[in-house]
Amino acid sequence: MLKLEDIEAGTLVDGLAPGRTVTVAAVTRYGDDDLEVFYTDAEGNLGRGLLSRADEDRLSVAAAERSWPLDADGDLFKLVSEARRIESAHLFDPYVAINTADIDPLPHQIEAVYQRMLPLQPLRFLLADDPGAGKTIMSGLYIRELMIRGDVERVLIVAPGSLVVQWQDELWHRFGLEFEILSREMVETVRTGNPFTERPRLIARLDQVARNEDLLAKLDASRWDLIVVDEAHKMSAHYFGNKLNKTMRYQLGERLGLLTRHLLLLTATPHSGKPDSFLLFLALLDDDRFGGRQRNGSTPDVSDIMRRSVKEDLLTFDGKPLFPERRAYSAKYELSPLEQNLYDEVTHYVRKGMDKAKEIEQKDRRRGLVVGFALTALQRRLASSPEAIYHSLRRRRERLENRLVELEAIAEGKVDPSGHPGLSFAAGLSEKDIEHFDFDEYDDEDREQLETEAIDQATAAATVPELRKEIETLHRLVALAADVRRAGTDKKWDELSSILQSKHMTAPDGAKRKMIVFTEHKDTLEYLRRRIVGLLGGVDRVVVIHGSVRRQDRRRRQDAFVNVPEVEVMVATDAAGEGINLQRANLMVNYDLPWNPNRIEQRFGRIHRIGQTEVCHLWNLVAYQTREGAVFDRLLKKIEEQRKALGQQVYDVLGDSFIDRSLRNLLIEAIQYGDLPEVRERQNQVIDRYIGSRIEELVSERSLVFGDLPGSDIQEIRDEMERAKLRTGFISRFFIEALRRLGGRIAPREKGRFEVTRVPAKVRTRERELQVGGELQPKYERVTFEKHLVDYESRQKAQLLAVGHPLLEAVTRTVIDSHGALLQRGAILVDPHSGDSRLRGLIQLTHLIEDGRGRAVSRRHWTVEIPVGGDPEETGADRHHDLRPITDEERDLVFALLDQTQVDALLSDTARTFAITSLC
Repeated sequence: MLKLEDIEAGTLVDGLAPGRTVTVAAVTRYGDDDLEVFYTDAEGNLGRGLLSRADEDRLSVAAAERSWPLDADGDLFKLVSEARRIESAHLFDPYVAINTADIDPLPHQIEAVYQRMLPLQPLRFLLADDPGAGKTIMSGLYIRELMIRGDVERVLIVAPGSLVVQWQDELWHRFGLEFEILSREMVETVRTGNPFTERPRLIARLDQVARNEDLLAKLDASRWDLIVVDEAHKMSAHYFGNKLNKTMRYQLGERLGLLTRHLLLLTATPHSGKPDSFLLFLALLDDDRFGGRQRNGSTPDVSDIMRRSVKEDLLTFDGKPLFPERRAYSAKYELSPLEQNLYDEVTHYVRKGMDKAKEIEQKDRRRGLVVGFALTALQRRLASSPEAIYHSLRRRRERLENRLVELEAIAEGKVDPSGHPGLSFAAGLSEKDIEHFDFDEYDDEDREQLETEAIDQATAAATVPELRKEIETLHRLVALAADVRRAGTDKKWDELSSILQSKHMTAPDGAKRKMIVFTEHKDTLEYLRRRIVGLLGGVDRVVVIHGSVRRQDRRRRQDAFVNVPEVEVMVATDAAGEGINLQRANLMVNYDLPWNPNRIEQRFGRIHRIGQTEVCHLWNLVAYQTREGAVFDRLLKKIEEQRKALGQQVYDVLGDSFIDRSLRNLLIEAIQYGDLPEVRERQNQVIDRYIGSRIEELVSERSLVFGDLPGSDIQEIRDEMERAKLRTGFISRFFIEALRRLGGRIAPREKGRFEVTRVPAKVRTRERELQVGGELQPKYERVTFEKHLVDYESRQKAQLLAVGHPLLEAVTRTVIDSHGALLQRGAILVDPHSGDSRLRGLIQLTHLIEDGRGRAVSRRHWTVEIPVGGDPEETGADRHHDLRPITDEERDLVFALLDQTQVDALLSDTARTFAITSLC
């Protein structure tokens, strides 16, 4: 027992820090019964503790007569040495997180995480690889690596709502990282009332937070080690003239940057073609460098904060292209006479309405824009399917009839006019929203709802007689659409049907291939589902995904499409065009061509991604004799010409804002004036000259920041990963011995797999104190130390016990706590393979740099071997593996030869001098 009065600077104390002897550096006394102690351990780590009389029983003066008694049990000394090595595994294994994860990483992923991101302290980075390159995998690997290094504890993921479950699943199943999804129930039930401060690992929906002032206030009260934002391009800001408009999402991005040490933005479309908007986006990472407008026509160097890899340059470890070829076709068709008549009549109705909308804009700009928006949406549904245009026209007629009844009742004095919109109704969109409508600002369900609301109610009619006349026109158009439906002559469906029955649907081995059919409208989606079921002969052959499908049902249908052989076709809106991995299919059809060309690449990216082994085929259905169809036909021809000249990258630049604006303007112009030869000729020139040259320019600009890896670097990474695999044997031997010494039980089962039948209580208790990432179980049915044995011959899936697994972490820490003091006593070991009989000292050195808040910003370990009478040299951290404990006879002989003064000088003075002069 050590009395408080006897504790002073320089005292060696046992019991003050778990498993360690520490040296008291300073003492502050508070009366007779309490004091505060500042101390250092053998590695120079600082600590402090408050002591009272009740602590005296656990404290004792450490033996100081010999600095290095060298009397530790050899086997136990090796065990705790291995525990220390595993605890700092990232310092000795450059890819430690890879060995703990259920992934097979690729060269570009390793380069991004280990060569670009991890060296940055703090991280402010934009990972902008092409769709399908595995940005979620890279993010999970980065998070896991930082957690293993002890650099992060609190992590927030912000993602679009459709992706949060996928993020949760990927992080858990691939990396063993347990994240919770922010929900309304969580907000209402957390103990503190603030889930952002209470939950250390959280996934939040982008719009759920950005559009909720209460959640934003709670978020502001939190602090994070790392925040990751997926689909970060949605956080956009733009200049309109000299006025800067920041979306709510962008304002959220500004907030997030202030709340975290590390900030990682993910997007496949970082540059929309607007330099000022691109700089505003980069300002989320560094406002000092990128804030403001573009200067001198040049973009600042971004190579230190951004990595951009394009699909065509990505390679496997064998040096082969990672992504297969893509092929796109224009599947052109002619409308039947009935369809052509319906098209002409509806287009005439739309065109006349647009002309009136232009007149309305002069008096009521917002109302005029909404009417134009509604009619444009109606025209797109006309191009989609007879089903979509029939239901859209019918609903519009019915809603306008209801409006007419209201207006007549008001005129007759039967209804109070207050509270009725009259003819000035405009959908819930602002003038700015409509004039600069951005498809990426809305998911497909919200967009379709806005369009439907506008189609149903926004009218150019200014008087009751004009409204009656429009309703009469709608009655006629609905009848025409009904005639087309009854006739069953749908040429667009015939084109899709021929593709579904073509040789492309059958693989060389006779197996059925899978296809995804994209449409923009739920009416068309349901129509296609019925017709495809009839064609293929069973409801189990088709699954559908749209914005109204609940997330769990969406995941279930996605899994069925990927895993069930009988499911051949998925019909989807753009709810399946973002963040969903569907590389099980290699065939895709754009039943509706989106007016935003970026959607084409997003859709193509669902099948053209890592894991795809076959050539990907895309059919774009085009009614080339219609006004919009002629524009698309010319555009697709130009894209194909440039694909032949420039390669596959032409598909990756279609989201450029200039191309987007140009295409949208051309389509609207075609609807209004497409029957004029001079207009068509000018449109062709715009596509050939301006859009074509812009595509060529963008392809050359895509080298903005490359992540290319030379072949020699790829081979070096591959060799290092192979060496890392050999180190798993050391972990298995350590864990089995350590668990048994701590009182646990483990038994071998299948090859390389074990059953843990007892996890000692003190290990489970240590886990709760450490909060190492998951509650430990008292037993585990199957564990393994080798990644390829996690799934074994359809047996019970095993947990991978690698660095970072809670069970291994807890066992490692418990060994250090229980026996760590042995490292300060030292042991005598024998190298049975050495012919040199000289005594050698083996000592571990730690180099630590901390910031002003006591956070370790750099930590390095060295193992130094010092022969008596020789020069020190750095050796491997696993040097103790080659040594065995000394026998009793050998011990007596060695102690007879040892000079304690010489030993102290060798292990303390020589080692310290070497560390200062050679390693620091």
